[in-house]
Amino acid sequence: MKKILIICLLCVFGSCNQKQEKNAETTPVTSKEDYNTYLSAQDNSAYEAAQSQKEFWNKRLAADSSGVGDLGPLAGGYAALFAATGDVENLHKAEQLQKKAIAISATNKDGYTRALAKTYISQHRFKEAKKILEESYKGVSNKHETELMLFDVYMELGKYDKAYTMLNNVKNNSDFNYLIRVSKWNDHKGDLDAAIKYMDKAKTIAESGGNKSLKVWSYSNLADFYGHAGRINDSYNYYLKTLELEPDNPYVKKGLAWIAYSYEKDTKEANRILDSVLVNHKSPNYYLLKAEMAEYTNNKEAVKANEDKFVEMVSDTLYGGMYNTYLIELYAEKAPEKALALAKKEVGNRATPETYSLLALAQLKSGNKNGALQTIEAHVAGKTFEPMAQYYSAMVYKANGMEDKVKPLKEELSGAWYEMGPVLSKKIAQL
Repeated sequence: MKKILIICLLCVFGSCNQKQEKNAETTPVTSKEDYNTYLSAQDNSAYEAAQSQKEFWNKRLAADSSGVGDLGPLAGGYAALFAATGDVENLHKAEQLQKKAIAISATNKDGYTRALAKTYISQHRFKEAKKILEESYKGVSNKHETELMLFDVYMELGKYDKAYTMLNNVKNNSDFNYLIRVSKWNDHKGDLDAAIKYMDKAKTIAESGGNKSLKVWSYSNLADFYGHAGRINDSYNYYLKTLELEPDNPYVKKGLAWIAYSYEKDTKEANRILDSVLVNHKSPNYYLLKAEMAEYTNNKEAVKANEDKFVEMVSDTLYGGMYNTYLIELYAEKAPEKALALAKKEVGNRATPETYSLLALAQLKSGNKNGALQTIEAHVAGKTFEPMAQYYSAMVYKANGMEDKVKPLKEELSGAWYEMGPVLSKKIAQL
């Protein structure tokens, strides 16, 4: 997945640098010697820490015990196991424990509610997260911590005015948690330079405090931002800095694979990196990236095999709607009516410009180009800088013969070639 609670990164303001790199002869950025040691399946420090946390608190909590003080840390252990392994069952177990803690706690329902909301967000159950956070916020609660999480969930739900209110409520340029959120806000507004500036400030705070988890967060997000700004060397170096701290970080290794594929056009190396991740981390979205690279190399059998594997994995009911957006994109070409039904459901779950762009895509592929145009003009145009939403908008305009609107989007998207990847970049050029 391109990451939940992972910041959605844009590339609009980096287009000039990216065009320069695209037009110049590509100089390799990656070097196997830099990261080979991190691809070893033997280094599982994050998994081992999560497993130790789970086992410690599990032993303290007898099977018939209602020891509420142990439930929260045990749930945290399962959440950490999900992050380390991609096994969605761990997320489900964390949810069960958090609900139990809320039910029996006399003094810390607020804290357990925020933990449950975080799990809901990971599960893409954004409305449920919103509901319990707002209810907690009205009562006796840690207002500051709840406001931080309400910002997160309002952003996911497309309630940007409410998100901005929460952001102003927690404003503190010396606070890491504020800075990463104001960075996300500026990214949403299309100001990538400001997003990088605030994330860099957050990084400085993380480094001064020596907090490993905060450094991992800021380094990996800076790496993403730099990539979308066309600063591929900086992106690569910050991925490496992250791996120095957390050698088994799967998201960062996927970032390295993306550089190998999208920038260097080396699908063999990108697949080698992904294969090393799949030994211990089972996230379905790796197979979609493998399918995309197979399409780039015109390996139709591998495309089908990897897409089928993705669909098989996400059919597990424990995933719920976590991968709906990817399924919509996949079904749009092969089963447009199925994509349309799922897109309507996703808009009901969170009505953002991005989900509406997916609805427009499904409408277009289902033969309703007029309906798709109405969706784009009412809910997408001028409301997001996200490249995929702009791409789907351009497709809809093209189908409706509106070349005057296709051209500026096509020009802007040409600057996002690194983020979009070679397959989509080719399709954009053909618009």
